Amino acid sequence: MAINKLHDEFHTLDMSSGWEVPQGYPSGIQQKIISGSLDETNKKGSRTRLLRFDAGTFTTKPFVHDYWEEVFLVSGDLTVGNDENGQGGEAFAPFTYACRPPGAFHGPFLSKTGCLLLEIHYFDPA
Repeated sequence: MAINKLHDEFHTLDMSSGWEVPQGYPSGIQQKIISGSLDETNKKGSRTRLLRFDAGTFTTKPFVHDYWEEVFLVSGDLTVGNDENGQGGEAFAPFTYACRPPGAFHGPFLSKTGCLLLEIHYFDPA
């Protein structure tokens, strides 16, 4: 199965445009797809994205999905496991990493000061 990404040498990303709120996320969280695409309906593909949280933004329920997810906290702070009021959880600093298999429950998430994540999502090859 071919990976749906293009050969793309080093280049500067435009960090001021191309951001959108992912479906089901609060408005203080935006994504910028930087490579590939993920077809969740047909369970194929791979994407690399940046995900940023505005300061004080949090989600209220755990996430679970059918694809692999690798997450690297580039900058800022990220708390994992807060409640629906944004309280509690375990705080992480930059240069921390997670790799989650399909079906793993994770979150909710909070960023007190804002953060930038690099995420890679992919399905197991058929």
